[in-house]
Amino acid sequence: MCRNIKKVEKLFILALAANTCLAARAQKHIIKSKNIASLQVVAGKNWLSMPITQLNGGDPINIAFDDLTHEYHRYAYKIEHCEADWSLSEGIFETDYCDGFANGNIIDDTEESINTNTLYTHYSFSIPNERCRLKISGNYKVTVYDENEGDTILTACFMVVDPQMSVALSATSNTDIDTNKSHQQVEMSVDYANVKINNPERELKTVVLQNMDWNDARRNARPQFLSNNGIRWQHNKQLIFNGWNEYHKFEILDVSHPTLGIENVGWDGELFHAQIWTDHPRLNYTYDEDANGAFYIRNSDNIENDKVSEYVMVEFRLKAPRQPYDVYVDGVWTNGSYSTDYLMSYNELEEQYESRIMLKQGYYSYRYVAVEAEGKPKPVSTEGNFFQTENTYQALVYYRGIGQRTDLLVGYKEIKFK
Repeated sequence: MCRNIKKVEKLFILALAANTCLAARAQKHIIKSKNIASLQVVAGKNWLSMPITQLNGGDPINIAFDDLTHEYHRYAYKIEHCEADWSLSEGIFETDYCDGFANGNIIDDTEESINTNTLYTHYSFSIPNERCRLKISGNYKVTVYDENEGDTILTACFMVVDPQMSVALSATSNTDIDTNKSHQQVEMSVDYANVKINNPERELKTVVLQNMDWNDARRNARPQFLSNNGIRWQHNKQLIFNGWNEYHKFEILDVSHPTLGIENVGWDGELFHAQIWTDHPRLNYTYDEDANGAFYIRNSDNIENDKVSEYVMVEFRLKAPRQPYDVYVDGVWTNGSYSTDYLMSYNELEEQYESRIMLKQGYYSYRYVAVEAEGKPKPVSTEGNFFQTENTYQALVYYRGIGQRTDLLVGYKEIKFK
């Protein structure tokens, strides 16, 4: 048994190194047109969780976005199956994963905005639908394109799970770095008693996330324990995460007066503006309920949110000394993008970071991240890094049996550390 465990550990190290090289393929929604905004990818109505649904009977994956014009575009989409590392599955055909049409599906559900300063058209569709039903689990990428022009305007990602394996997940502040200070450590086990596994090191792949953030994903961490029925990770250094701090939040419900988290709102003759209260250093931990980066489009009436909500130029301000790395505004709504759209500039006179981002009315949860050269996020020095922070953790388990042609998602678990 000991010899088998050492063999498993060695091969998991090799798998981890291979996946590190493929980090650029991480799951990210990508907006490729400046006219596209407010991309939402949600399983059913669960906007607080990952876009993941269960095979054969789970909630539909709802995808929506705005085109910032009133010009109709004949947008269509194609669906592609991806491997665990989000590279396209080249070993299978469309008919293997889609019952119906995987490409050329026209988005028919469109609504023009009503009485808004910024004109836009809202597009939405759901998967599965009468034209396409998914047949296997795994990662999926949806590419939306202009059928007339041929240009891709966005890609969106979601997951389908067929729960063949049981996943247990927990988190503790007693870590191999410190105890009750700045970190949280995830422990995990996978029970595959109901699946015939010959070589777990070759057939299984794992991903562990904190707050749905793929930029800090932990792939194929080395397991400590192996049995005939499963694998267990306990006090694993690869599964130690920064505690961070609670996310900030604001809500723009009305453009005529400030609401939650907003210092003032105004109109400059062209655009509505909203200035968030300046975020000052948080040297001590204080619990504040948040949404861990999630967002929800709505207005004060909470009626016809998709087509009557305004677009507002939102100003972020963070009091902090200049950091050794670039600083970004970050949340689910930034799509994991460390682009110039969310990059903050430093105001030497005010000694603060600043950014202006156009957003649709609604509730937004956000944080500030300093991004290292290799693309890893870390807390800004003044934002705090506490073991008490309420974070969510997600674990995904992929399986490719001997002779199978693609990675299937066979296990998923989400927990909240409190």
